[in-house]
Amino acid sequence: MALSQREQDIQKMLAAQVHLGTKQCDFQMERYVYRRRQDGIFVINLGKTWEKLQLAARVIVAIENPQDVVVQSARPYAQRAVLKFAQYTGAKALAGRYTPGTFTNQIQKEFEEPRLLIVTDPRTDHQPIKESAYMNIPTIAFCDTDSVLPYVDIAIPANNKAKHSIGVLYWLLSRMVLQMRGSLTPGQPWDVVVDLFFYREPEETKDEAEEGGAAAPAPAAAPDAFGGVADAYGGQGLPAPPGVAADAQWDESAPQGTAQPGAGAEWQAAPTPAQAGAEWEAAPAAPAAPAAPAVQYADPQNFAAGY
Repeated sequence: MALSQREQDIQKMLAAQVHLGTKQCDFQMERYVYRRRQDGIFVINLGKTWEKLQLAARVIVAIENPQDVVVQSARPYAQRAVLKFAQYTGAKALAGRYTPGTFTNQIQKEFEEPRLLIVTDPRTDHQPIKESAYMNIPTIAFCDTDSVLPYVDIAIPANNKAKHSIGVLYWLLSRMVLQMRGSLTPGQPWDVVVDLFFYREPEETKDEAEEGGAAAPAPAAAPDAFGGVADAYGGQGLPAPPGVAADAQWDESAPQGTAQPGAGAEWQAAPTPAQAGAEWEAAPAAPAAPAAPAVQYADPQNFAAGY
């Protein structure tokens, strides 16, 4: 028996630990708690989470211009999910630190006038929630069991601290929005994988980039217009000697008197002075030039008379 879409979504949320809350519970979040475990962690009712996701998707679809929807997250784990949500739904993403006055200060360069605000954590993103209350902007927030709900219009109960949980929530919300707009049919699987919404460590991205660079083969040295071979620094070297291939490497560590690989008879090492015989005798030293005689003036008067 094939599972319905609701059951498949709940299984994904279970795998991402969306149902695990904290050891504290706000009095306004008690209605979304299923039970409390023996270790003190509150368990969230995922059925109510799925219903709130459907409600939030209906509100997002009701806005004609997708750019009037602003999704904000100052938490690093949710910044990639926010950007992907904005990419697939057409909303405007404000990932990173929120600049105070974005919704209230009209002189500010980053001033925005959204019709709907979506935040990841009401505690971390308290500043945009407060400003949206000043400007009468409805707010949708992912709320954990310890989250406070002032000025939050639609609270989606979920684990908003784990990176996998945040990625699955934004992925489900994006898919629901596209289905309600008609871009996707309800029975059609979405070709975008949920892994794209997960936060990735900078070290992982750096390691993958280094592996990709090491796997690329080095380009072969090509001869220039004069028959030379390009050196390792991009310049053009001298023409290849007779009997040596263009790609042969000269071994400088080889002992003197040994032939290099690929070298002809004319590339043998030069003979030593003992082998050369009398031709290597030292030339006689040249006679030293006589020193110039020093001028002496016996009489100081004659010295003065000469000048």
